[in-house]
Formats: sequence, C-alpha cells, structure tokens
Amino acid sequence: MWYFIVFLISMVPIVEIRGAIPVAVANDLNLVWAYIVCILGNMLPVPIIYLFARKVLIWGSKKKYIGKFFTFCLEKGEKGGKKLEAKAGRGLFVALMLFVGIPLPGTGAWTGTLAASILDMGFKKSVIACMCGVVIAGTIMGIGSILVANGINVIFAP
Repeated sequence: MWYFIVFLISMVPIVEIRGAIPVAVANDLNLVWAYIVCILGNMLPVPIIYLFARKVLIWGSKKKYIGKFFTFCLEKGEKGGKKLEAKAGRGLFVALMLFVGIPLPGTGAWTGTLAASILDMGFKKSVIACMCGVVIAGTIMGIGSILVANGINVIFAP
C-alpha cells in the first residue's frame, strides 16, 4: 500500500520525488524498491508534459476563469527555459539535468520538462536529462532522509 502512495506522491507537481522519498523512509520501506517506484512515478508524466503541456497552457491562457493560472504556468516555464538556455548555452542537456536534480520545489521534472518543451530541446534528450535529474534528486533526498531519520532515532531513542 505504501509503495502505491509514494508512487502517487512522486507524480504530484512541485512535491515529486522530493516528497516521496522521505515518506518512504519514514514508513520503513525497502529503499531500493521505493526509489525505483518513485522514479517511475516521477517520470510517468514527463512524456505527457513534453507533448501536450505547452499546447494546453496556450489554450487555457485564453480562457476566462483559468487564464491567469495557465498564463502563470506558461510564463514560469518560459522564464525557466530562457534562464536555463542563457546559462547553459550549448550545455543545455547538463543544465536541464542539474536543474531537475536540485531537490528544491519548482525545479523538478514537471518544470524541467515544460522548459525543455518550450525550448524545443527534443523529446529523447529531454526525457533522458529529466531521468538523470530525477535519479540525482532521489539520491540526494534518500541520503538526506536517512541521515535525518537516523539523527532523530539517536536523539529520541531510549
């Protein structure tokens, strides 16, 4: 049951693998299996985002009630993409991988894929860069979660 929950958590925008791994550690799941499940959950939306997100955001930005939110998302993706492209130049693949790999809110696979889509980076390159970034973020969160859990156990253990 918890594996399914961390799978779903890892699919949620902003939270993604950064929130799913600590939940897995807190519930004493096998970290290898939890890591695999979280990566799969985090990567599942990536092709859909790449292929359809920009089109949906452009369509939604012209609608009365949802226009402001969709415009915000589109502008965030464009801003992130341009910032990434300006800093990276020809090293866009590595920049996207590192952007997704930094375990901070707003730097995950959802935003990275949207930025790659806006930059017309190419489907295969985008997916591979995001996958590598998700693996990096998951590793950082796994190590950090284990260290925090062990620290808590040392402090509060009888």
